[in-house]
Amino acid sequence: MDSLVFLGTGDAMGVPRVYCDCDVCTEARTTGNNRRFRSLVMIQGQDGDFLIDCGPDWRSQMERIGKRFADKILVTHAHFDHIGGLPEWADACRWLRRKGQLYAPQEVIETILKQFPWLDRHLDINTVEDGITLGGWKITSWKVCHGYNGFSYAYRLEKNGFRWVYCSDSIGLNEEEKKPLHDLDLLVLGTSFYHETAAYRTRSVYDMQEAAQLLSEVRPVKAIYTHMSHDIDVHADYPLPENVELAMTGMRVNLG
Repeated sequence: MDSLVFLGTGDAMGVPRVYCDCDVCTEARTTGNNRRFRSLVMIQGQDGDFLIDCGPDWRSQMERIGKRFADKILVTHAHFDHIGGLPEWADACRWLRRKGQLYAPQEVIETILKQFPWLDRHLDINTVEDGITLGGWKITSWKVCHGYNGFSYAYRLEKNGFRWVYCSDSIGLNEEEKKPLHDLDLLVLGTSFYHETAAYRTRSVYDMQEAAQLLSEVRPVKAIYTHMSHDIDVHADYPLPENVELAMTGMRVNLG
């Protein structure tokens, strides 16, 4: 059976934040249960492995699991916390003389290559608009609202009757954007805060209270929250829906 491994569960700043002495950041520096690298997951199975996103913690995340190379990486959007590790990946490809396979929507690829115009010397660049198959998973993408930060893409993956979605960076999805979230066995959803008090126009990711409303509409069998800031303490007893779990670094989930 394939599995989903959470290598990173943090928001754009990660946890602990270097300047912060809050209780969550302090705990993250000691016992480390709240330590969170930038959001990244690995899908493992007998048909091959691949990653979703490649942020600035990529090297440390790979070292932690003893993995020396990644053949395939699927990218959600071109913000630094999701692509900051691409130069290190490309450097690994250069030294090992292996071509990595990068997958992303065309407009995301264009932005990536503006920032790192030399990447395509070491990576094969593949668009996802017509759907792709990785590790035996049939994958479709669609654009989602990322609030103040513009847009991201979510991915729906299907294999052997199991259906799940990875949607790390979104807020205020409209009805069209919600359609692929129905009829899911698992929804992995970004929720940066339990209740974010910043003005809505300045925000970019669901909080957990808003996410609960979304879940009541799309009704996945199970949901896992990721992309969590230092506002979230994994030891706290939040009043979450009974089918919701908070992602932990290294957590493995069966996809079947």
